[in-house]
Amino acid sequence: MSEKHFPEQSQSEQPGDEHAMQPEPEFIRSDYRPAGKLEGKRAVITGGDSGIGRAVAVHFAAEGARVLIVYLDEHADADETVRLVEQYGGRCEKMAGDVGDSSFCEEVIERASDLWDGLDILVNNAAEQYDWRDITRISDQQLHRTFATNIFSHFYMSRAARPYLGEGDVIIATSSVNAFKGNDTLIDYSATKGAIQGLVRSLAQDLVDDGIRVNAVAPGPVWTPLIPASFDAEKTAHFGGQVPMDRAAQPSEIAPAYVYLACNESSYMTGQTLHLNGGVILNT
Repeated sequence: MSEKHFPEQSQSEQPGDEHAMQPEPEFIRSDYRPAGKLEGKRAVITGGDSGIGRAVAVHFAAEGARVLIVYLDEHADADETVRLVEQYGGRCEKMAGDVGDSSFCEEVIERASDLWDGLDILVNNAAEQYDWRDITRISDQQLHRTFATNIFSHFYMSRAARPYLGEGDVIIATSSVNAFKGNDTLIDYSATKGAIQGLVRSLAQDLVDDGIRVNAVAPGPVWTPLIPASFDAEKTAHFGGQVPMDRAAQPSEIAPAYVYLACNESSYMTGQTLHLNGGVILNT
């Protein structure tokens, strides 16, 4: 096993709490230079209270977007995300609930429409994972829960948002390196990430004639609350050692990819996936 990258730590509930992590993740670099790339845009971000979702919210706000973050029940983390967004001069609304519930997803989009009279960017990012090596230990309850959060929510949110999206608007999905290489201890999680790839490619074809782009980001190991909430203390301490760069990414290193996919600089890209994985070479 590789050397330790983090102090030993674990959390007992998914998707984990940001404020309980040591060290806390970095969300935006001090040398990041906004350029108004998302000025006036309106974005919904699921799983926006922490981790990659928080970093995306902060970067979007720095680029001029208004954001609505959606989260399960991590209220302290959500409040901190609102504070960070406002620190960068942005406006951030929040909404708590289960994105695995289709009716809640409809409520989210309706609220965004009521707030801003429309929607330009949807980021499907919420996820959970459970570390079991043996498929016989994965219960029906866990399987249904993982699929509801990780893939059904993408379908529910995209379906609800569709009537509000038009020319130049975007849907961005958070996939994973595990969609492509698999993971023997995250079997159901990896399956949902593979399903996301199929959904992204199919939605991209479905929406291209209306000028709506659909893309994904497939990160490798990233230091987020999901890690200590998924793995035991020892495995968490060594997290990131499985990639050539021999470290986990910070959310601040991932979020700029979402800015790129959300802005006009990626206007000729749809149905594609950006791989930010620390040097893992994949045949995609």
